[in-house]
Amino acid sequence: QVLLVESGGGLVQAGGSLRLSCAASGLTFRSYAMGWFRQAPGKEREFVAAISWGGGNIDYADPVKGRFTISRDNPKNMVYLQMNSVNAADTAVYYCAARKGNHVYKGEYDYWGQGTQVTVSA
Repeated sequence: QVLLVESGGGLVQAGGSLRLSCAASGLTFRSYAMGWFRQAPGKEREFVAAISWGGGNIDYADPVKGRFTISRDNPKNMVYLQMNSVNAADTAVYYCAARKGNHVYKGEYDYWGQGTQVTVSA
């Protein structure tokens, strides 16, 4: 059974930083591209960032470029999202996702976590 478990969400002040983590199990992690998505209240889920299985290819959504950093630790089966200079528009539930393959994917993924809430206060 594949499990993706996010952690690290919470309340953060505007301009602050937060680091999200995603622990993966039940899959050959190094064979999967990983992604972060988010869903704000009343909005559709949207792509945030993605990283290829080896970490050599990375892509970000325009609103987070220069502020967020995705990374992975294959021996630990972990993927991270470092969020800096956050603002109110970053308030959302953040989801970790896995897709078999060695590209960066902005679309459909094979497995999803349950999400972690990030709330940015003014």
